Amino acid sequence: MTESRAMTYGGYLRLDDLLSCQEPKTAAHDEMLFVIIHQVYELWFKQILHEAALLQRRLEDGNSAGALHTARRVAKILKTVVGQLDVLETMTPRQFAAFRDVLGSSSGFQSEQFREIEAVLGRRSFPASDLRGDERLQAAVARPSMFDSLLRYLAGQGFPVPAEALGRDTSEPWEPDEAVQKALLAVYADESGPAAEVCEALVDVDEGVQEWRYRHLKMVERTIGAKIGTGGSAGADYLRRTLFAPAFPDLWEVRSRTEEAPVHGA
Repeated sequence: MTESRAMTYGGYLRLDDLLSCQEPKTAAHDEMLFVIIHQVYELWFKQILHEAALLQRRLEDGNSAGALHTARRVAKILKTVVGQLDVLETMTPRQFAAFRDVLGSSSGFQSEQFREIEAVLGRRSFPASDLRGDERLQAAVARPSMFDSLLRYLAGQGFPVPAEALGRDTSEPWEPDEAVQKALLAVYADESGPAAEVCEALVDVDEGVQEWRYRHLKMVERTIGAKIGTGGSAGADYLRRTLFAPAFPDLWEVRSRTEEAPVHGA
């Protein structure tokens, strides 16, 4: 019998390993839910990073259909991630308090994969301690962001992306750029064209991340109110400060300039 014929469902998915990873530290019933939800988050974060790498390659290669498909998949995954909060919010503050102390210094802010997602989308301002201990984050901060790849894609499609934007130091934070916004207005002048559809799919991704931040904030407020978060974080107050900070500000800014060119979906 060949190895493929001998493969089982549990063997292929390594279910023995996967299902042994849930080890609640207390007898509190809801700790299992807390553990599983956060483990599933990390699995989805891993998939988002996997898809984001493909998306950037497809943008750089000028593959409109492929980039559109992958961006839409990432947006769908983000919707699923947000939906998981509905399940977590069935846990009451008292139920969470029953095991919160065993979390010690652990905190969702320590998620290395989510920090990497932020870097892929363009964030560059990380604490030095985060960068020192995370080689993947260091690499993500040093290489072009998703928006840099979009600009290269648009230039390859013949849109007037300024050379300064294409040749910038991609390890530095992106600043909204008037000349880039003019190029985006040219993209949106053909709102049914492939380039405009790709841009809109990236807006969906950006909106998905912002939606997750908002729902995460409300979940924290429902669970611990204004208390300091686990690990000494500022809890809901910190999350509130991260709201409404888009990864791709230029794609949002052009929406207020409909008199210059039609915007898809307006």
